[in-house]
Amino acid sequence: MGEIKILLAEDHLVVRNGIKLLLNSQTNFNVVADVSNGMDALQTLSSDVEVDVVITDLGMNNLDGLQLIQEVTAKHPHIKVIVLTMLDCEQHMFKAFEYGAKGYLVKNVGSDELIFCINHVAQGGKYLCEELAMGFINSGIEKNRSKDLEFDPVALDLTSRELEVLELLGEGLTNLEISKKLFLSKRTVEGHRQNLIDKTKSKNTPALIKYAVLNGLIQ
Repeated sequence: MGEIKILLAEDHLVVRNGIKLLLNSQTNFNVVADVSNGMDALQTLSSDVEVDVVITDLGMNNLDGLQLIQEVTAKHPHIKVIVLTMLDCEQHMFKAFEYGAKGYLVKNVGSDELIFCINHVAQGGKYLCEELAMGFINSGIEKNRSKDLEFDPVALDLTSRELEVLELLGEGLTNLEISKKLFLSKRTVEGHRQNLIDKTKSKNTPALIKYAVLNGLIQ
């Protein structure tokens, strides 16, 4: 793709100059403006300066990064916004994407990842830095492990017939309908249903179905 014109909003001068130097070292990047706050960024965008991507910090005076994202999204929807911040909390990340950001990076990100993110976003993609993405994955793994510890389907000792009855209960069939479908007496089906309630420690049939769905016993 052609040259990517970048506006950099960062309130720390040394950090801003360092990022600008890095970006301008890339043949397809051009930092056309760098400012210290969101208000100056909006004024720049309202001038004749052509911008493809805005890279912004979040904690700035005179209009912070989240407000800037909202303003850019509303007034300049063709411009992509990437957050580059020290704030690695989920709340700020969710808000940034909700307001229209296309990328979110923490400031300890490597130069290669920063460059990749800009190119990817400029071409229409979205990007979450590896550190935060892996944090979500590891959190999900831990939640799954906890869930596995809480529920052991083998420990329920359900018979194949009980699982058949459970599946049909989940489909909304009555005891009589199940008995006809499985060629069992209605009393036998009622016995299987009660065994399922007892084994899962459910209060009633609706609670049994809810338990089965939550624990993956039925779809």
